[in-house]
Amino acid sequence: MSITKTELDGILPLVARGKVRDIYEVDAGTLLFVATDRISAYDVIMENSIPEKGILLTKLSEFWFKFLSNDVRNHLVDIAPGKTIFDYLPSKLSEPKYKTQLEDRSLLVHKHKLIPLEVIVRGYITGSAWKEYVKTGTVHGLKQPQGLKESQEFPEPIFTPSTKAEQGEHDENISPAQAAELVGEDLSRRVAELAIKLYSKCKDYAKEKGIIIADTKFEFGIDEKTNEIILVDEVLTPDSSRFWNGASYKVGESQDSYDKQFLRDWLTANKLNGVNGVEMPQDIVDRTRAKYIEAYEALTGYKWSH
Repeated sequence: MSITKTELDGILPLVARGKVRDIYEVDAGTLLFVATDRISAYDVIMENSIPEKGILLTKLSEFWFKFLSNDVRNHLVDIAPGKTIFDYLPSKLSEPKYKTQLEDRSLLVHKHKLIPLEVIVRGYITGSAWKEYVKTGTVHGLKQPQGLKESQEFPEPIFTPSTKAEQGEHDENISPAQAAELVGEDLSRRVAELAIKLYSKCKDYAKEKGIIIADTKFEFGIDEKTNEIILVDEVLTPDSSRFWNGASYKVGESQDSYDKQFLRDWLTANKLNGVNGVEMPQDIVDRTRAKYIEAYEALTGYKWSH
């Protein structure tokens, strides 16, 4: 079964529909994040979906939130032993009509003030970073060592932020100095240090499982009472990260990827990147879904059972 859009009939107020998530307000301090099976590429949502993708994203984020729980506070509401998310929601949402839309793809989260940055950490040079480097020798305006090859590991992971655009707008790559202007020097430095620490820990873990995390995007909020940085949104999924197959990794070329690369390649080959109203062929759906499952199983050690 595929869920492309949730309809809760006003039982909870809808706050936003993003490219993937539908967000509802539970109460003044709590939100319900529902990961649908929508998929986007080049900032456009496809007409059809990847079945169970939202469940995969949710389960993988939960895994990483737990993995990083000693390193950073996150926005998840603690679910008491023996309880489920439905014990914290209006009882009507336990009816089958709603439960099938929410089960296994929902996160109950504390509201926090968002830090308005896409916090990208890059461990390997690829994508837009590689294109910029070829032209100017820089990445997000930062000078890089000479002679780097495509997909090569940086000497150290680097913080390469982008703006957090409104829906329908494009995020814009910015330098760390510009990020400091946006959010303040102290907060920008703290976010960069924390993001690099989290990325490095997860990258080392994933490498043992045969997966290279080339780069990832974190989002953070702030606890306005304690000034503590909070890890929010999703964490290290194929939607927010670039996962490569460690066994086939070769410096100097583009890599076999666990993310939306099949879809991006198909769109590019058919001159459909950035075009609205596109439906994916079934083989692109199937291959993309298989890659998401493969990444989930390799990283978590759990067999996919849906």
